[in-house]
Amino acid sequence: MSKKYRCTVCEFIYDPAIGDADSGIAPGTRFEDIPEDWYCPACGATKQDFEAIDD
Repeated sequence: MSKKYRCTVCEFIYDPAIGDADSGIAPGTRFEDIPEDWYCPACGATKQDFEAIDD
């Protein structure tokens, strides 16, 4: 199971089981496999603004 990641700007949680359909990220996509130019769908922060969290 891949880890979830939290946006340090707005607290949005990226869950690999869900993905980000609006950005074309399919369910099951690990955070590490998301393109570097992806951004937070809630606030627009960059991928670098996310941190791994424990479930």
